[in-house]
Amino acid sequence: MPNRLRASFAVLAFFLLLCSVMLDAQHPGNSNPLYQQLRGLLPGGEVIQVNNLELRRDAATFTFRRGDFAFYGEVNGKVTGAVFKGDGHLHIAPPTAEERHSLMILNKSEEFDEDFDQVVLRFTDATAAELHKGSAGKGVADNVYISAAQEFQRFARLKLHDNFDLRLLEDVLSPGPGGYFMAAVHGRKDAHLLLILDPLGAEGVAPEEVELMNWNDWGPSVPLAFHRASEYGNGVANGNELNAPYRILSENLDVSIEKSGFLSGVANVELRAEQDGVAVVPLDLYPTLRVSRTETEKGDPLDFVQEKKDDDPDFGVVLAKTLKKGETANLRITYAGKDVVKNEGGANYYPVARESWYPNASSGLGNYATYRMAFHVPKGLQLIATGTKVNESTEGKVTTTEWKTDVPLAVVGFNLGNFTMKEAKVAGKLGDDLTIDAYANTTPPDDMAQMAGGALGTLSTSSMLPGQLSQGEVAARLYTSYFGPLPFARVALTQQYACNYGQSWPMLVYLPICGFLDTTQQHFMGLHPEDMYWKVVTPHEVAHQWWGQTVGFRSYRDQWMSEGFANTSASIFLQATRPKPEEFREFWKQQRKLITEKNAQGFRPIDVGPVTMGFRLSTEKTGWDIYQDLVYPKGAYILHMIRMMMWSPKEGDGRFMDTMHDFLSTYRLQAATTEDFKAIVEKHMSPAMDLDRNHRMDWFFNQYVYGTDLPNYHFEGEITQSGDKSSMHFKLVQSGVQASFKMLVQIYVETTDDKFYHLGSVSVLGPVTVDQTVPLPKLPSAPKRALIDYNYDVLSTEN
Repeated sequence: MPNRLRASFAVLAFFLLLCSVMLDAQHPGNSNPLYQQLRGLLPGGEVIQVNNLELRRDAATFTFRRGDFAFYGEVNGKVTGAVFKGDGHLHIAPPTAEERHSLMILNKSEEFDEDFDQVVLRFTDATAAELHKGSAGKGVADNVYISAAQEFQRFARLKLHDNFDLRLLEDVLSPGPGGYFMAAVHGRKDAHLLLILDPLGAEGVAPEEVELMNWNDWGPSVPLAFHRASEYGNGVANGNELNAPYRILSENLDVSIEKSGFLSGVANVELRAEQDGVAVVPLDLYPTLRVSRTETEKGDPLDFVQEKKDDDPDFGVVLAKTLKKGETANLRITYAGKDVVKNEGGANYYPVARESWYPNASSGLGNYATYRMAFHVPKGLQLIATGTKVNESTEGKVTTTEWKTDVPLAVVGFNLGNFTMKEAKVAGKLGDDLTIDAYANTTPPDDMAQMAGGALGTLSTSSMLPGQLSQGEVAARLYTSYFGPLPFARVALTQQYACNYGQSWPMLVYLPICGFLDTTQQHFMGLHPEDMYWKVVTPHEVAHQWWGQTVGFRSYRDQWMSEGFANTSASIFLQATRPKPEEFREFWKQQRKLITEKNAQGFRPIDVGPVTMGFRLSTEKTGWDIYQDLVYPKGAYILHMIRMMMWSPKEGDGRFMDTMHDFLSTYRLQAATTEDFKAIVEKHMSPAMDLDRNHRMDWFFNQYVYGTDLPNYHFEGEITQSGDKSSMHFKLVQSGVQASFKMLVQIYVETTDDKFYHLGSVSVLGPVTVDQTVPLPKLPSAPKRALIDYNYDVLSTEN
């Protein structure tokens, strides 16, 4: 062969190889053939008639009185849906008192009933076989079934923004039988009802498998959510483990942030299957972060799903091979997008997507993993991240910092700006010192800079940095004593752009920028510096390093512990740092007011539901403020009452501190449940707290955690002096409760020098009047009056 011809063939071969590589490298999103089939699937094949067909799904019963079903075609040999048109009824009998109470509030009935004329079913369970078994004959094909399916597609994509096709793909690609069931019900009263039964955990309420969602112009609400009815014993689910199909073990993140805030990244994700048949890995990623490539660690391209950001942009990766339980896989994901970090001017950057700036497990804060991170930012900016900084370098116009986590964490994050920093040390008993760093931006953001001048001054936030550092240092020292040491060596307190809230990630606290203003500036900006919020926002957010990060929460049912315990911690901060108890007592007075005062919709937060209902408490009917006004203050009150019951003149807070140390060490870097905390309390409870004489705290948790009880108390006390001895006659009335309600009520005495002493406690059962005379101990000053509830010991109506 002539050399020229040989060279021509070589060029052609290289070109073909290059084209092959380019085609192989493209693998555009949403191109998996089975996903495309699911995405475009509509009913219209087989149609059957039914008469009085009953379909049971856990606590729900569908009765299809008369009508027809049109089935979707098969995908990978599996039928995944059907559309019903006709007349039917849905009945749900909730398995728990909490859910029955929720329905009574929302629907004025303890059971759910709805007539319907249309249902769109999507499933991977045995529904198709059950419907065929109940067939009363062949039906007639009609475009109404296609129209109903298309209507649901538009609703799911443009209103719910949930990709149900991605969830179906998980089961369609898995070799085993699926167990997913979703019914979109067009009811006579509610046009948009969704009943979901998902063994992997229903959307938004995992690990609970059953969810009833209602959608209207205000958005979605969840009237019902629970585990499989068979899992409940004594009203509490036996199985509350996370049922995610996989767990992320580690992530290596390489992220660049431009001056505009545009973020691009490459994530190397190591994961492990927690069950057999894992073929698709759904991951949480902010919708504006667009994935350009997914591949194996060897560089082989993988299919992925990610629809348009304004539609149903849920992200998921199709694995190269289906995993068995215990097997691992490594993914490399390349992504980029805007609106994740916003440049607010003056080198103030606002990280918006705090949980989803990187691909992570779609299981809330229950997946603990290790991380290595490299950040590339414009020279002159500082990036503060979760973890330990191991390297920093500047090359040209880019500064690179490298970070690693020394322990597994549930979430990682960062803050970005041009910061000034101050540092403090909290000494540990075993050399485990804790460093507190506080950061404030050197210049204000654009919107604040425009307001500067006059009484507001420059609106510089750095002048208040020492105060924030001092609060953080004192809070950390106090919480270490009360709860135990953190598993972290450093916590960074950083100023964020947002004015009206704070947030806490492991080792990284975001504090509101308005907390870095002085009281004069806050006053002129209408921020009411006298409000309790500004006195506790920093100690509250610092407390989340213990409650929320070191000890996580298993699900929305348990989030009350994170927010409530942080609030209680803030009250302990007030008690320890104020010379007099007035602010401590005012804090608890305000918490009680939030819980017991009616809102604009006419509901007292405590009546809407227990703290374990979490975000579901807030609805259009009950008011969107209910979650904030119940979970935070009542969660705090629950722990405060436990503290008050454990306190004694001899040991002080000793028993309570032992309890919290035990809880922290037992569930260190784990997600805990409400029942986990209850077990720790029972381990340390005092004899006086054992009101049922069974060494259990069911009586308390059923009333205040899982219940909505609110007692009323009336107290009268008369002190009699006889020589150098004194006695007290008192009458204590408990009312507004059921016969089974019990409580431990603390009694105090005030002396003539205006000091208060704890005398003891009285156990009361049901509506009752306790009438007793007791001798008083010798006190430093003469007793003046007796009283209860001095420290707002019991959540009750105002006494």
